Amino acid sequence: MEPEAGPVLYQKLLVWEPSLESEEEEEEISEQLIPDPWGPQDSSGNKAGGLPGAWARLVAALLLLAIGFSLAVRQLHSSSGSPGTLGSGAPPPSRHSHGPGVYPHGAIISPAATCSHLGQELLVAGGNVVDAGIGAALCLAVVHPHTTGLGAMFWGLFYNSSSGNSTALTSGPAQTLAPGLGLPLALPALRLLHTHFGRLPWPRLLVGPTTLAQEGFLVDTSLARALAAQGTKGICPLLCRTDGTPLGPGARAINPKLAAVLHRAALAPTPDLTGDALLSLLARDLGLEGPSAGPRPTLEPALRLPVPQGILFTTPSPSAGPELLELLEAAQQSGGPSPDPCPPRLLAAGTTGSSVLATVDSGGSVLLLTSSLNSSFGSGHLSPSTGVLLSNLVAKSAAWACPLILRGRLDDNEADVLGLVASGTPAVARVMTHTLLSHLVRPQTHAQQGPTKSPRPCIQGTLLQVAAHAEHAHVSSVPSGCCPSQGF
Repeated sequence: MEPEAGPVLYQKLLVWEPSLESEEEEEEISEQLIPDPWGPQDSSGNKAGGLPGAWARLVAALLLLAIGFSLAVRQLHSSSGSPGTLGSGAPPPSRHSHGPGVYPHGAIISPAATCSHLGQELLVAGGNVVDAGIGAALCLAVVHPHTTGLGAMFWGLFYNSSSGNSTALTSGPAQTLAPGLGLPLALPALRLLHTHFGRLPWPRLLVGPTTLAQEGFLVDTSLARALAAQGTKGICPLLCRTDGTPLGPGARAINPKLAAVLHRAALAPTPDLTGDALLSLLARDLGLEGPSAGPRPTLEPALRLPVPQGILFTTPSPSAGPELLELLEAAQQSGGPSPDPCPPRLLAAGTTGSSVLATVDSGGSVLLLTSSLNSSFGSGHLSPSTGVLLSNLVAKSAAWACPLILRGRLDDNEADVLGLVASGTPAVARVMTHTLLSHLVRPQTHAQQGPTKSPRPCIQGTLLQVAAHAEHAHVSSVPSGCCPSQGF
């Protein structure tokens, strides 16, 4: 099915393009990826066997020598490169090594290894950071139902290095489908983001998540820990054994009802219709008359705050974006970070059911996505017709969301781009403030060495950092081992 017609504002980044190139340059690079098909021939066009006497033996010996040398060179090239690179559409193998979390072209970091790998596959298939981020978000909706899902509220921040613009994705104010049950707007929100900025066809992004839901996925440590704490109330039979106990690490779970919803969403022609099929099924489950006609997700210009080092972007209200910018402005006027960024009352704060991911390319485009069910497993209400766990979001539930992007000076085309996104509690705005200020006040000599190391968070959550620096993509997280990254 063809993707919906409409303006596509972000068409940069074929997988072998760290920067915009002419069609002639693309053809040259593509040709370099194709193995040389010709073999040694006699320049006259005659066969070696047709030459008389000593000349025939000499030419035959030269041919054997040339063939042997060609095979040796090819074998050496093959052994020094990454397997499966040639002819795959991926960029040629790197000529130098990279440290952990550093990639020459693009990268994604998320809480689940399966979803980071899926995002990488979309990048290698020719997608951009928006495609990779949406695909990974839908994957997390399948494998991490305790923190996110199609019932979650989504926020996003996208910086387009091609245009220099930053755009915020919002689901609008939290709405209820029924008392204590949040209105799910994840599908129309992600579809809206893709319609304006995606590159691959929308159905392509749902192939991996649909397959995981239909054929099964392995319960990871994060989900198993949440299941052990939650118990089985409201989540059986989806995440329970036949004896009614919750699944443990390594157990296989399937969600065929969710797979059917994702399949229908792949065929929907517009963002609004993408979520309507889900809402109709939920309304039937709950005995409601029909889907809610409340506000829909929107894309709008991100909030901006000029700083001496460049410009900051974040999401508008009702997220914590405005509060974040106020904290940053006040901290800069006072001369630096708070001397005690993690006071005890913040350390004691509880956690929320939320998830984050980030994608970045070496050209400086960044997508940060954050989603929330408000609490672990949301409302605990599993829709039997859809396999979706609904959230228990209320009006101010998403106030903690505040993804942040710092773009270096706009007059510098090679300036670094830094992205920060965190999950957890409302304390996250202070964590982000301290992390960013620590980055801004570093000595210039250190600033040239790459992104700063993030401090420990003041919350029991996750802080992701991505950056484009020195024509490479950098990713890291706090805690350091919480979130697998993949790149190329």
